[in-house]
Amino acid sequence: MNLWQILKASLALAVTTLAASAGVIAQTPDIHYVPTPDAVVSAMLDLAGVTAADVVYDLGSGDGRIVIEAARKYGARAVGIELDPELNKKAARNAEKAGVAGKVTFVRADFFKTDLSDASVVTLFLSPNINARLQPKFRRELKPGTRIVSHRFPMPPDWKPDRDLTVKGTHVFLWTIR
Repeated sequence: MNLWQILKASLALAVTTLAASAGVIAQTPDIHYVPTPDAVVSAMLDLAGVTAADVVYDLGSGDGRIVIEAARKYGARAVGIELDPELNKKAARNAEKAGVAGKVTFVRADFFKTDLSDASVVTLFLSPNINARLQPKFRRELKPGTRIVSHRFPMPPDWKPDRDLTVKGTHVFLWTIR
C-alpha cells in the first residue's frame, strides 16, 4: 500500500467515524415496527389523561398513529421519535391528511440519545428489554408528574405500574414519575 492509499483509507475511516457519531449513517432499529391497534392507541392516550396542555413523545413512532391521535383528539403537541426514514415520511403524510401537521413533529433519531425532558407523556410499544434499558433514562430526564404508557410490555418488576388495563386482549400499563 502506498502513502496515497494509506492517507485515503485513513480519511475514509475518519469521515465514517464522524458521520456515525453525528448520526448520519443509518442505524439499525432495536425493534421492528408493529402498528398499535386503534383501540389500544385510544386506551393509551385516555389512560395517560392526555390534554391540550400535554407534550406527548412516542418512542418508535412508526407511521405516527399515536402522535397524530394525541394531536387530533386531545389537541396535544406531539413528537414522534423514529429511526426509519420511510416511516417518518409516511407519518408526516398521515399527519398532513389528518390536518394536524402543525401540532406534530417527527424526528429521525435514536430515542436512547434523545432528550425527553419536554415530555409530559411518553408512549411506548417496545419490548421488556428495551423498557428496562429506558427506565434509568426516564427517571433521570422526566419531570415529576410525567406519565409513561406502554402497550403490552411492563417495566422491570421493581417498577410497579400505577394502572394496568386489558384492551383487546393486551395490557396497557401506566406509570407516573414521582
